[in-house]
Amino acid sequence: MSHLRPILAVVLLAAFVVPTGSSAAAEVTPGPVCDHQPVANTTAPAGAVTVDAAVPGDLYRKSQDSPPGTTFWLPAGTHTLAADPFGQIIPKDGDVYLGAPGAVLDGQGINRAAFTQQAKDVVIRGLTIQNFVAPQDQGVVNHDSGEHWIIENTTVQNNKGAGIMAGARQEVRHSCLRDNGQYGMNAYRSDSTITALIIEGNEIAGNNTDDWETRSPGCGCSGGVKFWVVDKADVRGNWIHHNHGAGLWADTDNNDFLIENNLIEDNDAEALFYEISYNLVFRDNVLRRNSLVAGKRRADKGDNFPVASVYLSESGGEPRVPARTHLIDIYDNTFEDNWSGITAWENADRFCNSPANTSINTCTKLVTDRTQCAAPGIESEPLFDDCRWKTQLVEVHDNTFRFDPARAGCTNGVCGKMALLSNWGTYPTWSPYKGTLVQDAITHDQGNYWFSNAYYGPWKFVAGDTSRILTAEQWQTTPWDQDNCASFDDVMPHC
Repeated sequence: MSHLRPILAVVLLAAFVVPTGSSAAAEVTPGPVCDHQPVANTTAPAGAVTVDAAVPGDLYRKSQDSPPGTTFWLPAGTHTLAADPFGQIIPKDGDVYLGAPGAVLDGQGINRAAFTQQAKDVVIRGLTIQNFVAPQDQGVVNHDSGEHWIIENTTVQNNKGAGIMAGARQEVRHSCLRDNGQYGMNAYRSDSTITALIIEGNEIAGNNTDDWETRSPGCGCSGGVKFWVVDKADVRGNWIHHNHGAGLWADTDNNDFLIENNLIEDNDAEALFYEISYNLVFRDNVLRRNSLVAGKRRADKGDNFPVASVYLSESGGEPRVPARTHLIDIYDNTFEDNWSGITAWENADRFCNSPANTSINTCTKLVTDRTQCAAPGIESEPLFDDCRWKTQLVEVHDNTFRFDPARAGCTNGVCGKMALLSNWGTYPTWSPYKGTLVQDAITHDQGNYWFSNAYYGPWKFVAGDTSRILTAEQWQTTPWDQDNCASFDDVMPHC
């Protein structure tokens, strides 16, 4: 086990400019991007088609009339499309859209989407895209999830639905995704083919202005960025803040995520919600004041569930699913005044083919036919193990956890928790996971370990179920045996 290492706080910097066509930087420092875009594309590049802001729909027509691989230059001014809900731009493979400073593409509260269809290798750089009215779960930019779009130095704001949809190998860099009605970005394709996303150096703020979780309770359809069945994503150097829901939410069979060097703060719900997914490295992030709204809302209802800043729900490491790690590895992060710390949870009733699985018609990555997860076959191996999304192989180490109840707005002891727990299995009647089976597994048998962390403040620990609140000493001793080599308020560990 490693020794404690100092963790440097992330410092907000002024604008970070991504060079045109740059590859992923070794390290990107999160900071302001909105209203801090670089001055670029001030004149039309040689050979570019110039778009006339005074002519509505000019960009649509010129995109239609030009061959693949054309560069379009939008001068300063407000550019519009046809006054029709389906007025839109349909790029061709390799098209490039460059906006001069002050170039705005405005949906006028009429157009549903800005850029649609499935062209490949499209580049959008330097534009402000706003006031489009995408329906629920649809998006404005890359509406149909085309492959390998590069969206850079662009502002996508004040739209309904998702500001951006994602396609395979999409790159979103140094862009401002703010105040969109549902998501800043929605990474979803119905054929589950999104892979190798890069989300780097962006500011993702204030999204879910339409408060979808209130409008449609239980929809799981809000946040800064939502990922669905994405295989490999790198999320680095972003400032993710003040979203009305989770900052990052990976929901359903995501795998191989690297989330590093982000500043994630002041989101109403979790900084990271990693749900029925696999294999994650979460490192070198700073998390501040997340889940204060969601935690208080739940506590006011008398619910003692440990609402966390990082919430792992039926998610774990899985060596049989190819990735850059076989763990959920959470290390070298700084947590400051969040409602609580990390909750690793497994719902004993939620498994493949169970009616308690809210991700309908999905199964684990280990079972190809979900109908096999039924009695009597599920009672025997390999289905007994493979039909469950397991919270397993979670390692939480070398993090710093700071907590002041007054700063978190919580003075009644319902916050400031670290948790490893499950529920009593009851449902459905044919479930083989009833009783304490999953509780015992998640706490003792599934390789979940906290170690070498540093704690400051009145932390409490929850193990097994929500009613079991432990002191640090109890958390560290048998039968829980967690946080070997941890320190508490600068009292150095014996290890």
